[in-house]
Amino acid sequence: MNNAQIAKIFENIAELLELNGESIFKIRAYQRAARTIDHSPLSAAQLVSEGRLRELPGIGKELAEKITEMVETDDLEYYQRLTAEFPEGIVDIMNVT
Repeated sequence: MNNAQIAKIFENIAELLELNGESIFKIRAYQRAARTIDHSPLSAAQLVSEGRLRELPGIGKELAEKITEMVETDDLEYYQRLTAEFPEGIVDIMNVT
């Protein structure tokens, strides 16, 4: 999974958390992480392999674990569970521009 794909998933998570009424701090953490990953000159895969994810601003232990899971499995269980809480197609509707 590349940086743009990871960033998009984090953006979607932030939107779903907002719909769910979660803390603004949690929402902003995912938004910040999305921007950080999207604008990183290094690939997330490289940062994972070098153990340097947490060097990025705003990437703590929990987000680093999620990025690692996405790089290693091309999926994120947390995202799958979160999307399952909403009607099918909600993510597609959110991504219409």
